[in-house]
Amino acid sequence: MTSHYDHAQIQEFWQYVWERDDVYELDEDAADPTYVLGMFPYTSGTLHMGHVRNYAITDAYSRYRRMQGDDVLHPMGWDAFGLPAENAAFERKTDPESWTQACIRRMREELETMGFGYDWSREITTCEPDYYRWNQWLFKRLYEAGLVEYEAAAVNWCPDCETVLADAQVVDREDERSESSDRASGDAASSEDEQGASSDGESGDAANSDGERVCWRCETPVGRRELDQWFFTITDYAEELHDGLDELEGWPDGVREIQRNWIGRQEGARITFEVTGVGDAAGSDEGDLVDVFSTRPETIYGATYLAVSPGHELARSLAKGDEERTDSGSADESNGPAARETVAEYVETVRERDPDEVGFSGVETDATAIHPLTGEELPVYVAGYVLDDVGTGAVMGVPGHNERDHTFAREHGLPIERVIVPEDESVETDVEREAYTGEGILENSGEYDGLESETAGERLVTAHDALEDDVTYRLRDWLISRQRYWGTPIPMVHCEDCGRVPVPDEDLPVELPEFVRTTGNPLDAAEEWNRTTCPECGDPARRETDTMDTFVDSSWYYLRFLSPDLADAPFDTDLANEWLPIDVYVGGDEHAILHLLYTRFFTKALADLDLLERREPIRELMSQGTVLYDGEKMSSSRGNVVAPEEYGAETTRLFVLSAAHPEQDFEWTANNVRGAYDLQQTLYRMATAFVEAGDARLERREHDDYVAREIDRTIAAVTDEYERFRFHRAATEIQELARLLRRYREYDRPQGELYRRGLLTLAALIAPMAPHLGEELWNKLRGEGLAVEADWPEPDRDASAYQRERQLVDRTLEDVRDIVDVAAIDEPERIELVVAREWKYRAAELVDEAVTADDADGAGTVDVDAIVDRVLADETLEIDADRAAVGAFVGELAARDGGDSGHALAADRERAILDRASWLVTDEFGAEVTVRRATDDGEQATKARPGKPAIQIS
Repeated sequence: MTSHYDHAQIQEFWQYVWERDDVYELDEDAADPTYVLGMFPYTSGTLHMGHVRNYAITDAYSRYRRMQGDDVLHPMGWDAFGLPAENAAFERKTDPESWTQACIRRMREELETMGFGYDWSREITTCEPDYYRWNQWLFKRLYEAGLVEYEAAAVNWCPDCETVLADAQVVDREDERSESSDRASGDAASSEDEQGASSDGESGDAANSDGERVCWRCETPVGRRELDQWFFTITDYAEELHDGLDELEGWPDGVREIQRNWIGRQEGARITFEVTGVGDAAGSDEGDLVDVFSTRPETIYGATYLAVSPGHELARSLAKGDEERTDSGSADESNGPAARETVAEYVETVRERDPDEVGFSGVETDATAIHPLTGEELPVYVAGYVLDDVGTGAVMGVPGHNERDHTFAREHGLPIERVIVPEDESVETDVEREAYTGEGILENSGEYDGLESETAGERLVTAHDALEDDVTYRLRDWLISRQRYWGTPIPMVHCEDCGRVPVPDEDLPVELPEFVRTTGNPLDAAEEWNRTTCPECGDPARRETDTMDTFVDSSWYYLRFLSPDLADAPFDTDLANEWLPIDVYVGGDEHAILHLLYTRFFTKALADLDLLERREPIRELMSQGTVLYDGEKMSSSRGNVVAPEEYGAETTRLFVLSAAHPEQDFEWTANNVRGAYDLQQTLYRMATAFVEAGDARLERREHDDYVAREIDRTIAAVTDEYERFRFHRAATEIQELARLLRRYREYDRPQGELYRRGLLTLAALIAPMAPHLGEELWNKLRGEGLAVEADWPEPDRDASAYQRERQLVDRTLEDVRDIVDVAAIDEPERIELVVAREWKYRAAELVDEAVTADDADGAGTVDVDAIVDRVLADETLEIDADRAAVGAFVGELAARDGGDSGHALAADRERAILDRASWLVTDEFGAEVTVRRATDDGEQATKARPGKPAIQIS
């Protein structure tokens, strides 16, 4: 029998056994199983260390819950659509499906090699028609519910590739192409929509730089183009998405705050301005009303202009009027299009440019806005810095108290007025030079002069019909259109007579045609596929050639895992209502906004469609940290990737779990990896040596009781750490128990039953993190059945105070070491541990009670005299001190750490613990050890205190 743990040979055998016995397959009759899910991977071709860490966390917790007796749902699938696969196939002169399927086969083999315990009978692949059929079906249900819109939107456009680009595919010319190539080949763990902003610009900003914006693939300069696009109206759920965050107590605060900021709820006022002069441009004498939203209505008296976005209805009306006047030849030579840039010319110029390029440009119009409170006429501008989909698409320009308005006013020579001054008169403000954005006192505001700004804002809204309380959200509708091949076809057809018509349910799925290599969108080139008939009138029609954003795939995939083979619905509603929410969901915090926000939206929308009862999909969310190498995130472009198989499944898994808390980043170092490897070898040698030796004794001795209690304490501690996902601390506790058992065996021939229990406990406790090792140890020690199906170990006795016991022993050992070192005692012959007098324990107990009561009622003090009276009045205690000495001792306890005496053990129990642990002192120092109670005389009686025995070494 070898004493070396051969991970390759052992893991292959146990993987075969687990698969043979279907140990991970969930019974269909399971009642509300524990649902543990890791964010499924994009099919990039290989696993990286971020994958391994994510899935090691879910696997360890799943195994732990299974050993606790839970039914566990732990599935795996593939986020298989997306532009990276299409690009990778393009580069390799193959088709996306072949490339994707090859990636899936390779990645699944790697996952199986790592020993992750998935229920593979529930595997899903989002590029399979039997999955994306239900994307299309759900699209139709949302369409019928009024949650889908089709409208024009500005997108990034590459004229050479003839395709829309997500912001992730738009790079600065000086950027290294290697990083873009990583994105294309799927080196990251997600699709291109998760690398940065989608074409709706919902994250990041590819244009925020000084370099020329070019296509990542062909380096052609990228422009903007307005295209008709499909949207999910997620903004209908903005309020619920925002308010629901407060109820997600199992989510990290940081993730909730990111979503809260992204949704961008703002309270303020909607202010209505009457705009004149529009009729002259548009051919009508009727005036217009324009609403603006402001978070600071109290600044209204400082408004010096009105500005609307280039896409605002007013801008379109003014532009149309310009065009009509130009066509009719009626432009005023002094003030018309010939004299200055028209609104039509400006809108045409900026409509296909990035907002950052447009900057604070703008054009003055012939329209005039009437100030709703003063009646003053204000100029109206079409301004590039005003965005169509922020607020109302219009702003009242208050340059004295808004930085962006200030910049625009300076650019265009507009007046800047101060209407708020700081309360502190010593603070000077020069709004001509810089906007003052703080609170303060109103001036130049009519009857509201002298009021505090917040009070004034409330009164203004109450007093004037033109102002009313309002709430806006930064959140934009979800643009799902992608002009690419490798995605779910949108199930709509375009008919000249009927317009846009949904494909009937019986014709779903609309499958992708054979891939054709072409520039632009391959679906546009698939002429035969494009030609169809209108479901309503039967006339010739054309299919929609946009495909869906891959976030659609991942927004409901957790539901398909419940019933992956269901043929007549996307998921089993009854099962979903019983099994949801997901109990634990693990993934990187880069998904904090889009994926998680869209998943929450989908769940709420499905609930409104009566397909679900739950409105939140995830009970507990864990955002895993990053694996670093030389201080940087592992990346193939940096050449710092460590392949998971390089160190073997067990070493890699055990290291990524024991290195740090799951939510923390950690550095990959060979030295620390060695520690994980050594722990495996140590445990394997211990089990092998015990099985081979057969020299254990039968009778029990006093020090056996200490070891038994340490086994119980470790079980309790590790159980608590697994419950809290603190695998790194669980690993430390396992190491400590292994170290103790080694010392125990070296100190004396071990008691057989006890030692075997200790080794079986180690096997069970480490099995969730290192399952092949746990299974092998369990088998060697003749554990019942398989470790993966074994019951989680339980303490033989109450372990609630074991942590106090361990602290007492550790503290005492450390004190002995300090005395030996300071006194330079080479070979101590006798060590005496003296436990304090009983009255001191009673005093400490009363102080603890008083501190606990203070914490509850907020009193904040301990009545020392009252405690002294109670101690002295206790006739069961033999007190060897006067009132002054007892008072001094109680006062010292009350003053220490807020009154915590540092123990909760009675005198007899403390002595018994030290007796059982005295063999550790003997083993370390080779001295005879005696544990006794303090007597009335002697210096040791004075020094000894609860939790800290006096120590005499000779």
